[in-house]
Amino acid sequence: MNRSFTGRREFLKRASWIGSAGSMAMMGLPESAMGLAGVRGAIHEEAVAPAQTDEPPKHHIRFAVCGMSHDHIYGMIGAVQRGGGEMVAAWGSEEDKLAAFKKRFPDVKIAATQDEILNDSSIQLVLSSQVPNERAALAVRAMTHGKDFLSDKPGMTTLEQLEEVRRTIAETKRIYAILYSELLEVKAAVYAGVLVQQGAIGKVIQTINIAPHQIVQKAGDAGGAMPRPNWFWNPDQYGGILCDIGSHQVDQFLFFTGSKQAEVVESQVANVRHPEHPRFQDFGDMVLRGDRGFGYVRLDWFTPDGLGAWGDGRLFILGTDGYMEVRKYANVAVSPQGNNLFVVDKNRARYIDCNAMPLPFGPQFVADIVNRTHQAQNLDEALLAAELVIKAQQKAKTVTLRN
Repeated sequence: MNRSFTGRREFLKRASWIGSAGSMAMMGLPESAMGLAGVRGAIHEEAVAPAQTDEPPKHHIRFAVCGMSHDHIYGMIGAVQRGGGEMVAAWGSEEDKLAAFKKRFPDVKIAATQDEILNDSSIQLVLSSQVPNERAALAVRAMTHGKDFLSDKPGMTTLEQLEEVRRTIAETKRIYAILYSELLEVKAAVYAGVLVQQGAIGKVIQTINIAPHQIVQKAGDAGGAMPRPNWFWNPDQYGGILCDIGSHQVDQFLFFTGSKQAEVVESQVANVRHPEHPRFQDFGDMVLRGDRGFGYVRLDWFTPDGLGAWGDGRLFILGTDGYMEVRKYANVAVSPQGNNLFVVDKNRARYIDCNAMPLPFGPQFVADIVNRTHQAQNLDEALLAAELVIKAQQKAKTVTLRN
């Protein structure tokens, strides 16, 4: 069943129909196991999209990959393909990444150079997860060659790069986006956004993002299934922990609070357990203040193997009339299933399984490219998130903990 929605407004309208009450027990457990015994009106729901007829994507574009330094590229490809994108070429600078890519996509043409892709007038969109400090320059080149551009996060690592990207967007009128996947490609986060916009918890006051990561992973596309490359340890290349993995979280702060202006109140970083890489940052946090809400973000590289996922990502959203928690990738000690949403308001406490929800970004983004619209992502918000994390990184206090 095709559950793609083209247009944020249509998606929110359809989602207002969603929500069927299910059993009081979550995944077959008694209420006491969930801490729900005695909670008034606690229920278990499954968020499902309205029934739709099977149909192919509404649009078609030709796109290429230009840089695959991070495995996030596979999620980016999947999003665009869901919207009707056809991948016609790829270029990569690392032999191990290129070999893995060829195994997945043996029929895709491998370009010898970046220029081969940028000079191909039939290619409408370029995707890149090149080394972070090289992404902005590549985006500028792509846009000046008449291509739209989708970047992995972080889209840039310096304020100078950010200014050049902003200037190029204004001059070329090309579409530029950063795939902040922890919002755009996490179904529970998407549905939390739907509920927030419906007023489910009143006005949002604060977001708290807890974002642990894992350096070595057994499998998956989060980046650690292969040995980490040299650039991973160098903040000049990856941007620092606040700029890198913090960009996801600051994007969520802006989105859920609706803030149009914001500042970094305080930030700090540390290298706690990686002395062999003295410039690496394995911990960081920051406090944010927006014109419409507050935010706190904590980041680390200490996910233990016992979790069974690369990170126990949590998002807490405090509203004037209730609160939400998103357990993105696991429900610890209950289920390895991700996309768990918990909502508490004045009437009841709900657990919502969001795994049946659609992911609208890919179809919206492809539609934007075809129609020259901006529905999939708010560009000002995306670039403000990039600006804030760079500033957080610049002003961060480096802390050394005693053993």
